Parts: sequence; C-alpha cells; structure tokens
Amino acid sequence: MSHSLSFAHHVFSSAYLKFYYPAAFLAGLLRAQPMGFYSPESLVADGRRHGVITLGPDITRSLAHPILEPHAGSAGGRAVRLGLAGVRGLGADVAQQVVDDRLAHGPFRDLADLGRRTRLTEPQLEALATAGALAELAGGDRRTALWNVALPAREHANQLPNTTTIGDTAPALPGMSTWDLVCADLWATGISPNTHPIELVRHHLATLDALPISALAHVAHGTRVLVGGALTHRQRPPSAGGTTFLNLEDETGMLNVIVSAGAWNRYGQIAKRSSALLARGVVERAGGAVSVLADRIEPLGLTTGP
Repeated sequence: MSHSLSFAHHVFSSAYLKFYYPAAFLAGLLRAQPMGFYSPESLVADGRRHGVITLGPDITRSLAHPILEPHAGSAGGRAVRLGLAGVRGLGADVAQQVVDDRLAHGPFRDLADLGRRTRLTEPQLEALATAGALAELAGGDRRTALWNVALPAREHANQLPNTTTIGDTAPALPGMSTWDLVCADLWATGISPNTHPIELVRHHLATLDALPISALAHVAHGTRVLVGGALTHRQRPPSAGGTTFLNLEDETGMLNVIVSAGAWNRYGQIAKRSSALLARGVVERAGGAVSVLADRIEPLGLTTGP
C-alpha cells in the first residue's frame, strides 16, 4: 500500500508540473539524465508537441546544464536552453570550467579569446561549433565557426594575443540545410531541438500512404495500416511468451508496435540494425491505448533530406 501511495503521489506531482510548468518540468528531466525510459531526444520532442521550445547550447548564454530562458513563443513563457555539458566530448567538469570563466571574467570576445581562456581542445571546439554553440562568436554561422575552430585551439593564455594564425578568413560558405542542422545537432548533442528527423521524410512516407502516429487515434480497431518512425526502444519481457515490443516515434507522437515471436524471427535482424522502421500491421485499441500488431517490418532510411 505504501508503495502504491508513493507512486500515485509521484505520478500526480509529475502530471501537475508538466501541465502547469512544462518548460521547468522538461529542464528538470534533462538535468537528471541519464534516467528513466525516454531519451533526451524523446523528452524534447514531447515538449515540442506540447508547445515548449528548446534552444541549442550557446557558449555565451548556456550554463553547464539546461536552464530556462524567457521566450514569448514557448508554453508558459519560458524556453529550455540546453547546457554545455551535453555537447559531445565536454562533460560536466569541462563545461562548468567554461561557464565559471565566463561568469568571472565576462563574455568571450571572439574565438581566440575563448581559446586563451578555456584551453578547450580542437575536438571539443569542433563539437561546440557543430552544435551551434559558437555561432555568435563567428558571425552567427555554424559553418564559419567550424572553419575557424583550429585557431582558438592553438591560442593559450601564456602567448601574446593573435600570434597564432591559420591562414585567410573563412570564405563565403553555403548555409546549412534543415537536414544538415538536424544531423549536426544529433551528432553533437543527441538532441534535435527544432525538428524531429522523421518530419524530414514525411513526404516520402506520404507517398507510401504511411500514417502519422497521431492519426491512429482516429483509426478503427482492426484496420490495416503502415506507419514509420524512429526506433527508440526494444523490449521482450520474460512473461510475454516471446513477443517483442517496439516503440516508434515521429514528429506527432509515440506508438507501441507489437511483434509476435514468428514475426520477430523473420524481421528481428532488421529491427536490431535499423534506427528507423516502417511497420505494417493491424490497429489494436484497448482501454484507450492504441498499438499496432505488426506482420511486416522494413528499414526506413534517414540518409537524405531537404
């Protein structure tokens, strides 16, 4: 009984915070990672579906961990700003050192100043540039920041300023497409703040007559459908008699896909190797929950985009 009461209180408190303080709830979950069933990318995608804007890491604004910033366009008037610790290759200690220097000695003036004051390595600076965190120090452009990160990596506090050079100023570089930005964000932080990857292949899915996951709420029980999404989880509980449960996610929501032992024998290797899947099967509705009993699984390629 005590366990049931404590769990019920936890569920109610979480639901209350998510409804009334959605941005703070999301930031809290991101700061508590790693934890729970859902990845940071899934948490941010769910927040986006509920009106919470997530902003990428920024060397001039971010703390080590996610924080809230005023934002009129975000639910509750607050957006979530990702922290520097989540950038590939940094971690909490390095990120905190960068933040402490900025708070103690003022904003970084440019990339060279960043290099002298923080001693960040070139791979760390490349990851920050890829995440968009150095854009403001490079004229607002990620590609320019990436071009120029070799300079701050060679600058040190015991050198005379501007004595390290890497050649000419970066040439005019093409802007990054939406697909480029999503790939860069996922590589650098594991999170795409603005766009779900499946959204970029929605046109292709539509040509296959694949439904968005949210549309299944209006599909009758027993209807045969095709859905596509990113594969976020695979589970095979010992009590399920060989049945495997997959969780697919697109820009509209999440879906539980049930794969029988026989179907898993046929398609299990595809599900193990693929980051995104097409699942064809029959809609099952029970107790308000919607799932798909799959009889065919195919890989969904995410190698190209707009």
